[in-house]
Amino acid sequence: MPQTQWTAVDDYLCEALVPQDEALTAALAASDAAGLPRIAVAPNQGRLLYLLALSVGARRILEVGTLGGYSTIWLARALPADGRLVSLEIDARHAEVARANLAHAGLAERAEVRVGPALDLLDAVEGPLDFSFIDADKQNNAGYFDHALRLTRPGGLIVVDNVVRHGAVIDPDGDSAVQGVRRLMERLAAEPRVEATAIQTVGSKGWDGLMLARVK
Repeated sequence: MPQTQWTAVDDYLCEALVPQDEALTAALAASDAAGLPRIAVAPNQGRLLYLLALSVGARRILEVGTLGGYSTIWLARALPADGRLVSLEIDARHAEVARANLAHAGLAERAEVRVGPALDLLDAVEGPLDFSFIDADKQNNAGYFDHALRLTRPGGLIVVDNVVRHGAVIDPDGDSAVQGVRRLMERLAAEPRVEATAIQTVGSKGWDGLMLARVK
């Protein structure tokens, strides 16, 4: 079956190239113990975020959608000692788990988790940002992107996860999450301030994809 093979390939790639240290495995275990949904990025995807943030010399990072802080740890590790990450999470219980995981990873001073609807919190986020990762409710993708674009410096990157939706993105009558992704794509196509692309991915998280935009 394709999913079995995709997962096996991800396992091989991660074993070869993505060492999982105690803080990362503990973050996933703590999230499971707290009953959080198993929707964190895969280890190789976390590593990709880390490398992308490093590649732009990120000093200030925004994350929309914290969950248990697994991706937050990857991103915060890309920052210098005086760097800063702000992560926005609507669920207070998720935020509590994420804060504990960040503290366990030694990143509590570098990464802050703020609780509430992201669209209500984004006005208080200070720029300029170097990197933004959007991985929250898809219905509001375009609004999250607009805030990230407003805050991100030229040369900075904005990454949006889960934009293929198991192929449903091509359905103009898809569900609300699909409609949110399609609004984002329309927004990107009309936005002259960025250069963007989107790719499909398969792996342990199934069939999906991500969007990457560079601010001009």
